[in-house]
Amino acid sequence: MPEPMKDKPWLFRTYAGHSTAAASNALYRGNLAKGQTGLSVAFDLPTQTGYDSDHILAKGEVGKVGVPVCHLGDMTALFDQIPLDQMNTSMTINATAPWLLALYIAVAEQQGADVAALQGTVQNDIIKEYLSRGTYICPPAPSLRMITDVAAYTRQHLPKWNPMNVCSYHLQEAGATPEQELAFALATACAVLDDLKTKVAPEDFPEMVGRISFFVNAGIRFVTELCKMRAFVELWDEICRDRYGVEDEKFRRFRYGVQVNSLGLTEQQPENNVYRILIEMLAVTLSKNARARAVQLPAWNEALGLPRPWDQQWSLRMQQILAYETDLLEFDDLFDGNPAISRKVDALKDGARAELKLLDGMGGAVGAIDYMKSRLVESNAARIAGIEKGETVVVGVNRWQSGEPSPLTAGDDAIMIADPKAEADQLRRLSAWKSARDGQAVTDALTALRDAARNGTNIMPPSVACARAGVTTGEWADVIRSVFGQYRAPTGVSNTPSNRTEGLDDIRAEVDAVSARLGRRLTFVMGKPGLDGHSNGAEQITARARDCGMAIHYQGIRLTPAEIVADAIEKEAHVIGLSILSGSHIPLLTEIMDRLRAAGMDHIPVVAGGIIPDEDAERLRRIGIARVYTPKDFQLNRIMRDIVALADPTVRAAE
Repeated sequence: MPEPMKDKPWLFRTYAGHSTAAASNALYRGNLAKGQTGLSVAFDLPTQTGYDSDHILAKGEVGKVGVPVCHLGDMTALFDQIPLDQMNTSMTINATAPWLLALYIAVAEQQGADVAALQGTVQNDIIKEYLSRGTYICPPAPSLRMITDVAAYTRQHLPKWNPMNVCSYHLQEAGATPEQELAFALATACAVLDDLKTKVAPEDFPEMVGRISFFVNAGIRFVTELCKMRAFVELWDEICRDRYGVEDEKFRRFRYGVQVNSLGLTEQQPENNVYRILIEMLAVTLSKNARARAVQLPAWNEALGLPRPWDQQWSLRMQQILAYETDLLEFDDLFDGNPAISRKVDALKDGARAELKLLDGMGGAVGAIDYMKSRLVESNAARIAGIEKGETVVVGVNRWQSGEPSPLTAGDDAIMIADPKAEADQLRRLSAWKSARDGQAVTDALTALRDAARNGTNIMPPSVACARAGVTTGEWADVIRSVFGQYRAPTGVSNTPSNRTEGLDDIRAEVDAVSARLGRRLTFVMGKPGLDGHSNGAEQITARARDCGMAIHYQGIRLTPAEIVADAIEKEAHVIGLSILSGSHIPLLTEIMDRLRAAGMDHIPVVAGGIIPDEDAERLRRIGIARVYTPKDFQLNRIMRDIVALADPTVRAAE
């Protein structure tokens, strides 16, 4: 018998970027040499939120969660010796997506590449930024305009480029149920396409529908996740056909990339994460009719800190073994006609359709941002409660906690430490760049950008001109902010207690007793310093404090240390909570403690949470942080009791 024809494997990617453009370039070229077939670029928080590395808000954040890209020189260094017309590049960038794409185009021009041959994706999904990730800049309406400006520009100039990656990944990280993930992502895609219809000719619109891609999450309940992906495929086909009249099946195809779930990676017994990652990958590869077009896997130790090149290699090898050593790619879809799969897919579709109908009644995704945010906070609270109660088993966390020490985490170099000199190096090169460029060319380019933003013409041509002229990320974004204004997204945390107060009676009584001794209600102020937009932890701590009877105050993400200290003083906080997941805890918390001391308010206890190595936790305690929590501290009620004890005047007097 002839050998069966094998399908082409999906793109193998690794989400990477850190320290500097040069260091990230070395990592990319190393990963490509190991068999990676596409790039997935992680940008640092200043780049994602439109600030140069020398901005006050960027202090401590430069190069931490990704690579800093301030100008064309940085982008050129990032892709040195990587021919862009032969590469498929995914750039995880949203609010500043027009700018980063403009820089990418300018680098391709420098390389002499045919810009029309460029292949890749800008994520460019600003709606989910308001709901779950927090790197937005502008209000929803102008943000939506810039998304579709990028799409219209790529239709004309970059025919192989995906102009938007509808991202449900962070929705699941924020607690979305499968039905919510389906509905919220599809509603976002509809909002974009409804706007895009006004910017492209009717005959070109079906092709543009076909170029919208998705970026999803795959969790540990892999049968449900597999069914979710089949539901995505069928619902998207239905929407494209019925809502938009797309007749060509290839333009109705659900095209998606995936990173499997990082939320479920555990600090405890982290070696177990290898199995979690593998199982989650199966959800997006086993079903041929719903198979991902690109897969990137987290590293087993990401709950501990930055993964090393070896850790990323291990995740890459996982993909290669499945694609090349097994016979998976030789078969038709393994699940067609399976009654159990069909029932689950139908149930997910019904749930998603009901949610979509509700969202449509609110004006679509843009009009329903407040509603979707509150739903995610509530769903995440239910998820966490299930883990706390043991109803949802997490091996090594709430069941079978005892085990042998992991030799994989031994040694000083078990995780990669960001180069402490990288920020200073970036600042030096940024200063040199600004000094060497043509100032008049920069001024002229920014004037043209401002005019386009004001008069409604496409934002991309003047952005590309800015890139060529040497404009910086912060300068580009400052123009956007000045024309469109800034925005503060809803927190999703109301002051009204939820109905999940079962089992909190003892803590509520303790809060009442301490409040009586204090002479007023125990007041807890939660702060999110720096540019970190991962707000799930802050939201859940604040919501639980509210349900325990505390007076809460939480303004949301992206506050300066000065703003947090002023807020705590104004609200007469009894305890301050601080949440940072970007790795910038040392500089930011040090500044907050210094400001509290300078204001004579260092008697207010401060608790902090984040991905904080043990040595950093000890350092934070030495500067006065009362408690340090990491992902292993999943019992929120234990944290609540700590807060109550820290606020209790009798306990503090005894100390």
